[in-house]
Amino acid sequence: MSRPLVISIQSQVVMGHVGNSAAVFPMLATGLEVAPIPTVIFSNTPDYPTLRGRALPADFFADLLQGAWERGLPERADFLLTGYIGSVEVAHLTADFVARAKAANPQLRYYCDPVLGDEQPGLYVPREIADIFRNRLLPMADIASPNPFEIAWLTDQPIAELADIPRAAQALRMAPEAQLIVTGCKLHETEAGMLESVILGSKGLTRHPTPHLPVALAGTGDLFAGLVIAALGRGQRLPQAVEFAQIQTSRALSRAAGLGTKEVVLSDPEFRAALLTP
Repeated sequence: MSRPLVISIQSQVVMGHVGNSAAVFPMLATGLEVAPIPTVIFSNTPDYPTLRGRALPADFFADLLQGAWERGLPERADFLLTGYIGSVEVAHLTADFVARAKAANPQLRYYCDPVLGDEQPGLYVPREIADIFRNRLLPMADIASPNPFEIAWLTDQPIAELADIPRAAQALRMAPEAQLIVTGCKLHETEAGMLESVILGSKGLTRHPTPHLPVALAGTGDLFAGLVIAALGRGQRLPQAVEFAQIQTSRALSRAAGLGTKEVVLSDPEFRAALLTP
């Protein structure tokens, strides 16, 4: 029996765990096959005094995508994940790839993680890239996981209470059957000391609270997306996959806080054991 295949298009770093450097490990550990394609290669996250590397040149990135086609990856993939994109040219090439892949493989589930920014420091990609997510990528998504800042920026509608989510979701122009995960919500209805992910699908809203850890680290959303797909690849439904991802992300954040690192850490024993447990 073949393993589920994920094509993961996002950033890669030499040191630390963000982008593919955070998401690929949990997907592999849970038994999925992963084809990572970098959009940028950096030495580290921008939280350090120096940053080396750059976005992949468009012709180089296009060549990698063509190689994926030549190996038949889009036709047999179960999931396609996109995250951080570092140039407008690569963003357009990614959107073209997603459209072609979905046309070639109607069973493919496209997970769009629109990595655009957060409350602090705000939007950290060029507006042109954010517009490509809004106008091209999100309308093709089967699953998307913006945070409240990202969905508010994309729709010009703040997310302060549960009722704001369906209204904002309509402005994203996602397909009627698509599922939206709004991550890291601190809503009027959220209990004190908690954060929650809210899933909006064709059958309405479901809420998934988790203890709020006083930690904000690079790679958190990338790890969360990888964990959701890892659980989906095991056959879990999306609500259970989101709760699995929240528990494991919390373990990674707690471990990082204990070690004093600037990004998530994937070495917590319980974290690794949960990935290896069917």
